[in-house]
Amino acid sequence: MLATIETVQLLEKADSIGMQIIHSEVADKYRFYYNKLQENPETQRKIKSFLEMKDLYEDVQRFGRYHPDYKEIMVKTRERKREMDLDENIANFRRAENELQSLLDEVSIMIARSVSEQIKVPTGNPFFETGSSCGGNCGTGGGCGCSA
Repeated sequence: MLATIETVQLLEKADSIGMQIIHSEVADKYRFYYNKLQENPETQRKIKSFLEMKDLYEDVQRFGRYHPDYKEIMVKTRERKREMDLDENIANFRRAENELQSLLDEVSIMIARSVSEQIKVPTGNPFFETGSSCGGNCGTGGGCGCSA
């Protein structure tokens, strides 16, 4: 790809948008709650406990109901997941993470729509998807009735 003045200008604008996002309140909030999540020993204990149970859960899934500890592991996994989800630091981090993801989705949509309405942007958020029921990114090649 040859570097033209137009290409350099586009890259500079993209860099500028990136820097604005990095220095936004939403990104600051995300970093703040990420650090709180990482620094709190009780929160880290809950995450570690859940991840250990999740490994056992994945092992049980290979055998299904025939695994000798199926019920026990299924119940303990749900308990640890709930314990982790109710942690204030984790809840705050997830909210901040969703806000940042929404900002990134909005920016992606704006850029794509400024080029063409036909560009599909996989946001994973049904709020941004218009037209067909799946947004055209279902992977079935139009089998679901979308315009893929």
